[in-house]
Amino acid sequence: MRVVIIGAVAAGTSAATEIRRNNKEAEIIIYEKDKYISYAGCGMPYYISNEISDLDELVPRDAEYFKNKNNIEIFVEHEVLSINSYDKFITVRNMVTDEITQDKYDKLVIATGATSTVPQIKGSERNNVFVLRNINDMSRIKTFIEREVPKKAVVIGGGFIGLEMSESFNNLGMDVTLIARSTISKGIDKDMTVYIENYLNENGVTVYTDTNTIEINEKGVIIEDGSLIEAEIVLLATGIKPNVELAKQSGVKLGITGAIKVDKHMKTNVHDIYSCGDCIELFNSITGKPLYRPLGSTANKTGTIAGSNITGKGDEFKGVLGTGIYRIFDMTVGQTGLSEEEAIKHGYDVVVSIDKKISKPGYMGGKPIVIKAVGDKKTGKLLGAQIIGYEGVDKRLDVLVTAITLKAKAEDLIHLDLAYSPPYSLPRDPLYYTGIKLR
Repeated sequence: MRVVIIGAVAAGTSAATEIRRNNKEAEIIIYEKDKYISYAGCGMPYYISNEISDLDELVPRDAEYFKNKNNIEIFVEHEVLSINSYDKFITVRNMVTDEITQDKYDKLVIATGATSTVPQIKGSERNNVFVLRNINDMSRIKTFIEREVPKKAVVIGGGFIGLEMSESFNNLGMDVTLIARSTISKGIDKDMTVYIENYLNENGVTVYTDTNTIEINEKGVIIEDGSLIEAEIVLLATGIKPNVELAKQSGVKLGITGAIKVDKHMKTNVHDIYSCGDCIELFNSITGKPLYRPLGSTANKTGTIAGSNITGKGDEFKGVLGTGIYRIFDMTVGQTGLSEEEAIKHGYDVVVSIDKKISKPGYMGGKPIVIKAVGDKKTGKLLGAQIIGYEGVDKRLDVLVTAITLKAKAEDLIHLDLAYSPPYSLPRDPLYYTGIKLR
């Protein structure tokens, strides 16, 4: 069996290694446009801010590593131009030599990832305006900062990357302004984002929400009321879109979100073509509705499922809750499942609990943690949660992820035998009170 994979970051390499794990004889070939493969993209903001000093920590594996360890052949700087699904071959261009070749496959995996979206803003092409999607983007930003030593930064976009980069720029000594077209931290209700906004302001990041950016010029950024926000560096963190043109041209169907439509086995509508990673449409495991929610953890998971099914194992994708977590200075923000707004939009009769407790006893240095949980009044089941705090956010979030995944009721939180010791928690964990209020 000859398997060809297009894309060598999280999903593509996960598919390849899973195929090799299950089939020692398969020929596995990966083509990648970039020269960097299998990198830790989520660590890029911390490399820019010098919290991570060694690039090899973000890019620990190269093509030689995969060849020696897994007998997987990876061709970097090779662009796949087209797919002939009838005769089962691809056309490839060597981006260094410009040579065009063809390669046959028995099974094909499309793991083409996603690209940063650049909004229609006048001046977005200026040389001090950047996006952050891959290692090349990261290197350009870091080189510019080292060369120009900017003192004022504007971040346009209030998602994970925008918030994390606001911290990174601030840690490098810049005055930072964050501009969001709607709210910050999409998927978190407004009664929770107020905590994040206040905290950003306290740490020197000026936040504009519900604000459109009109122009970027030599002085900075002009917003819709005509105000100029001075900036020497501008980051566009306005989202990403799936790379689907290659798939679309080969007859692969797209879903309603514009990403590649796959079944639970990562199969497309075209025989012997699979897809995985940031280019595919997912579904919400609570509502069953399609969604596009690209994350590194999901890319690895869907890649592994694709590889497993290529080798005949029959693994199924179970959907996502849209779980996310990020750090902003010393604060941690996490979310999973449906927000209150989303739950109402999907027709649920919701019950909501908001509790502000401390993460562990005050005498052990406990700090506030705010938990908002959403339940279904009819069934008593948990639908979603948002948590903001300084420590212990991740472990409470993962408990709630597990509970929602296993379709637990809110009252089940009362009966969980959670770990307790003063350095870590309270005799009655904050989640206990969530269960009390939602039941």
